[in-house]
Amino acid sequence: MVKKRLAALREGFSLAGIDGFLITRPENRRYMTGFTGSSGVVLVSGDRAYFITDFRYVEQATNQAPEFHIVKHGLKMTDTIREVAEEAGIGRLGFEKDVVTYKQHETFSSALAGIELIPTEGMVEALRKVKDEHEIEAIRQAEAIGDAAFSHVLDIMRPGMTEIDVALEIEWFMRKNGAEGIGFEVIVASGERGAMPHGVASSKKLAEGELVVMDFGAVYQGYRGDMTRTVSLGKASPMQRKLYNIVLRAQEAALEGIRPGKTGKEIDAIARKVIEDAGYGENFGHGLGHGVGLAVHEEPRLSVTGMEELVCGMVVTVEPGIYVPGFAGVRIEDLVVVSESGIRNITSSPKELIEL
Repeated sequence: MVKKRLAALREGFSLAGIDGFLITRPENRRYMTGFTGSSGVVLVSGDRAYFITDFRYVEQATNQAPEFHIVKHGLKMTDTIREVAEEAGIGRLGFEKDVVTYKQHETFSSALAGIELIPTEGMVEALRKVKDEHEIEAIRQAEAIGDAAFSHVLDIMRPGMTEIDVALEIEWFMRKNGAEGIGFEVIVASGERGAMPHGVASSKKLAEGELVVMDFGAVYQGYRGDMTRTVSLGKASPMQRKLYNIVLRAQEAALEGIRPGKTGKEIDAIARKVIEDAGYGENFGHGLGHGVGLAVHEEPRLSVTGMEELVCGMVVTVEPGIYVPGFAGVRIEDLVVVSESGIRNITSSPKELIEL
C-alpha cells in the first residue's frame, strides 16, 4: 500500500516541476508512512523516501514506516532536511504551500540555500480523496461507535441537563467503546442555539419542547466518523415537525441522486431545491457535504462550488439543514461511500423524528 502511494505521488512530480517533495501536514504524513506519532517530516525523491524525526520517535518510525529511510535529526531539523535533500540529488523541492507558514518558509529558504523551493497544493490530498477498503473499514468502525453513542445518549437526555453534559456523555461513551478520540469538538445546540450550525456545546440547559442538534464523530485507527441527528425533547410542535420533514426529504433526495460521475454541485442542488421550494432557501447557508477521512473535512465538496465528479471509493457526508434564528435548527447527516450503484450508507442511526 505504501509503495503504491509513493508511486502515485511521484507521478505528479513532473507536472509540479519538482524532483522532490517535503510533507509536513500531519494527516499527509500518516497517509504516506503509517506513522502515528506527532513529530516528523517526510521527504520523497524520485527513487528514495525518508522519514526525518527526533530521538523520541526513531524506534516507532522504524516499526511503523519500514518503507522509509529513518533519519534522526540533530538540533535543527532544517539542517538534516538539507543534508538529506542533497544526498538525494534534489534541486527543486516541492512543499505544501497551504501548510508551511511564512516564518517556516523563511527558515527553509535560509537553511536550504541552493535548493529551489516550489510551492505545491493538494498533491497528497488528491490521493486521499478515494479510499481503499482498509480506510473505508476504519471509517465504518468510527461511524459505528458514533451510532452506538447516539443510541446511548437518547437513554439519558432529559430537560435540565446542560449541552455540555450531553457532549461529555457522548465523548465519554465513544472513548469507552473503542474511539481513539473525538474527530472534532462535539456540537450540541438546543432550542434557539440550534440555529447556529456549529453551535459547540454550552452551559445552556435543555428544556422541554426544544429541538436538539447533535453533531459528533469518533476517531478509529486515525480515521473520522461524522454524523448529525436532531431530536425533540417532548412532543414536537407542528412547525418543528415541518422543518424536520423538509430536511429529511432533502437529504433522502440527495442520497438517491448520488452516482459516480455526478459533481458535488449537482448533488448539492438536489437537496437545495427541496429546501428552496419549501420556502427556506435562505435558511440553508452551508454546503451539503464534504469528504471525510484522516481529517473530518476533506475533498471532495458537495456544495455550490463543487465541480469535481464523484468516483467510487469517495466517502462524503450528506447533511442538509434549516436554521431559523430565534427559533430552532434542524440538520440530518449521514456518511456514505460512493459506489457503482450509488451509495453505501455507513450511518445506521434512525432518521425519523425522535421525541424523547
